[in-house]
Amino acid sequence: MLAGLPVFGPDGERIGKVRDLVVSLRVDASPPRVLGMVVEMVTRRRIFVPMLRVTAIDPVAVTLSTGSVSLRGFAQRPNETLVLGQLLDAQVRIIESGTDAVVVDAAVEPTRSRDWVVGRLAVRVRRHRLARRGEVQVLTWNAVSGLTLTDRQGTAGLLSVFETMRPADVASTLSELPEKRQFEVIDALDDERLADIFEEMSEDDQRALLAHLEVERAADVLEAMSPDDAADLLGEMSDADAAALLELMEPEDSEPVRRLLSYSSDTAGGLMTPEPIILRPDATVAEALARIRNPDIPPALASMVFVCRAPAETPTGRYLGCAHVQRLLREAPFELVAAVIDTDLARLSPDATLSEITRYLAAYNLVAGPVVDDEDHLLGAVTVDDVLEHLLPADWRDRLTDDGRERDGESHRPETNHREPIEVADA
Repeated sequence: MLAGLPVFGPDGERIGKVRDLVVSLRVDASPPRVLGMVVEMVTRRRIFVPMLRVTAIDPVAVTLSTGSVSLRGFAQRPNETLVLGQLLDAQVRIIESGTDAVVVDAAVEPTRSRDWVVGRLAVRVRRHRLARRGEVQVLTWNAVSGLTLTDRQGTAGLLSVFETMRPADVASTLSELPEKRQFEVIDALDDERLADIFEEMSEDDQRALLAHLEVERAADVLEAMSPDDAADLLGEMSDADAAALLELMEPEDSEPVRRLLSYSSDTAGGLMTPEPIILRPDATVAEALARIRNPDIPPALASMVFVCRAPAETPTGRYLGCAHVQRLLREAPFELVAAVIDTDLARLSPDATLSEITRYLAAYNLVAGPVVDDEDHLLGAVTVDDVLEHLLPADWRDRLTDDGRERDGESHRPETNHREPIEVADA
């Protein structure tokens, strides 16, 4: 039984004892992964210890790889479930027989990826009204229903969970929900958040969910999306539908999308984002670094700034060169960016093919590159994520799983000494 086991550091010092396990339920019937343990210290303070820190789980003790753990008090997050506190005594239904049962114990098991999951459940079935205690059966997690994220949380609960997740993870999770629940969720999301999630969806999911929205709201969501992602989505629609949505968008939002749609989708002009970081030559290094620090700018776009004469919106005035972030970090804040720009870096034409872009980024060890027309106007920037998205199979987003997500970003733990299932509590 895992509950109550003492927890020791690598030098044998006692840290506390196990009080519960924290797991992340899924929207499908796959077993939930164990994120970590709730450990009660000798001071009665309860802390969270990630499974990444656990090196051995034995019948008599749990050993950690380090005695250094966060002493911050444990606070359960919306996407987390406590095994002892919330899963035990939960009502479930045995799928094969259709019989109602109650969970009385759970077994955590190691996987080939060195994670731990709740792989089996002990459930008690009451055969008739006069029976005091029903028969206990040990079943695999997916042999019962009623324990998925959608079973245990309504739309409001899912929205709370989604608030803590990255857009790519929300998109992957949303695609697994029933259609009715998908529509309820996207109806409740604000336009900005929905736009971020749409950008991470497969084209099929994008079209299906966009068709559910009222046409005015669909246009609002497209306005909130980055122009290159909005252009990709509109490019998959019929000309009539795309034109109707473009007409409903604000002109300042639709114009860059129209420019992108004028290029083939597999060229630099079709892949680029028309909103890179653009500065005038009289801007200072401090101004450039301030723009780069904006958390809304993707890392690839933040790798360099582009220096152009007015106007500073694409298509710009004469393109002068680019300044790499590493160079900016080495210069004094009061220096002008015009003094540190790279004027020798080759440029991409808007008609450059996908293979040419790939060779360009590889040859110059870049994650972004300028797209410049024949008249030296900067049109935008191509980033490595745009290229990868077009090199990967069409269904690559559908193959994403949430196996790499874990509390505090810790996705894997070292191999443990114990390879057998461990019961969480006495049945």
